[in-house]
Amino acid sequence: MSTPAKPRKQVILGAYVGGVNHHTIWSDPAAGSQIAFSTFRHVATTAERGRFDFFFLAEGLALRERQGRIFDQDIVGRPDTLPVLAALAAVTEHLGLVGTLNATFNEPYELARQLASLDHLSGGRAGWNVVTSFDAFTGRNFRRGGFLAREQRYERAGEFLAAARQLWDSWPADAIAADRDGGAFLRHPDAGSFAFSGEQFDIQGRFTTPRGPQGHPVILQAGVSPQGRDFAAAGADAIFSPYRTLAEAQPFYRDIQARATRLGRPPGSVKVLPSASFVLGDTEAEAVERHRDIARRQVTGQTAQILLESVWNRDLSGYDPDGPLPDIDPDPAGPRVIQGRAVLHQDPFATVAEWRELAAARGYSLRDLAIHVFGRTEFVGTPAQVADRIDAFVQQDGSDGFILGSHLVPSGLDEFVDTVVPLLQERGSLRAEYEGHTLRDNLGIPTPAAHTPVAGGPAQIWLSPPST
Repeated sequence: MSTPAKPRKQVILGAYVGGVNHHTIWSDPAAGSQIAFSTFRHVATTAERGRFDFFFLAEGLALRERQGRIFDQDIVGRPDTLPVLAALAAVTEHLGLVGTLNATFNEPYELARQLASLDHLSGGRAGWNVVTSFDAFTGRNFRRGGFLAREQRYERAGEFLAAARQLWDSWPADAIAADRDGGAFLRHPDAGSFAFSGEQFDIQGRFTTPRGPQGHPVILQAGVSPQGRDFAAAGADAIFSPYRTLAEAQPFYRDIQARATRLGRPPGSVKVLPSASFVLGDTEAEAVERHRDIARRQVTGQTAQILLESVWNRDLSGYDPDGPLPDIDPDPAGPRVIQGRAVLHQDPFATVAEWRELAAARGYSLRDLAIHVFGRTEFVGTPAQVADRIDAFVQQDGSDGFILGSHLVPSGLDEFVDTVVPLLQERGSLRAEYEGHTLRDNLGIPTPAAHTPVAGGPAQIWLSPPST
């Protein structure tokens, strides 16, 4: 008897706007504002036209600095995430609205209420990428959480998410009923009552916002260490993946699914989503040449210097960006040269040694290395080639989809929607129309039952890496 064919997976797509950084060519004449609502509206409505699952907005709570001065690779001015998402709810109908929101500097009651309100306003399309703070530099703006020890930040964030879930569950799904005169009354007089006590929070009262259309907003997290993978498999609806090649991504995907299954969750409960970019051309050669030009404009000599300074923690301005790597060792114990950027490499000596081997093997300059190691998953080719590669990556369980960003804001996504999306739809890998009403519906993630604890309990919570 032949084995039944594996069902074709639907490709999950998110549209990413992260502000000015080395992925965005802010100096391009066609680039628009990074903070105007028209930019967010254009990206979101384009994504909805392409039947994407959600719009994703990153967050920056401090302007990044180099040796005490703001550097021009960053955005000067960052709007608050929630008002932008709430405004986008009014100009979209189906698109999920996901924001990065910090658990270190907010309070459970306040943020749970804001997210529940967004879920109501959008008809069930809210999502939350949970992050913690990572440095006292950012904490100076708040004079509180940035000075927590690392383990306390995670303790606080774990309790924060557990408390938020209790608040969202404090209203039974059938708490409100209509009366004959068109009004409403409470079926449950104790609706909204809550009490939560832990090491970080001791709160009680009555939550003002009824249970949202999704029950809980969709929760996105990340975790690469063994402990992080376990915690994310227990508590996340979707997890970010840092792996750019199929060979690296497949073991991570299998591991996350196996951990989630061992914790009692149904197969496919945790969606795995790497970030990615794309470069298109009429021919593959044209796309490759265009990609090379874009990469060199994304990572200027100064940008390459700053990216490597985040690991070396030394002033590298005296080194030629198109010359060899610095011949000095990192100085992790010294004053931070770069402030406000997440430290993604925990062992700078091992990282630099690995980079020197890579540069020697491939003949990389300082700038070439920065382009290689600080890039995202990249799909380069004709629209048909890019559609093939995205689909193959998902069908072969490298991921469940991608969070796509473009080098050009806000119009860069248009080309993908106009040329690649129809090809994915033709092969049945991307919806032609939205079928669900909520973000959970469209992602294929079940709505949590009211008053049902999350698998693993509140202790098994893991957080995304900090926002940058």
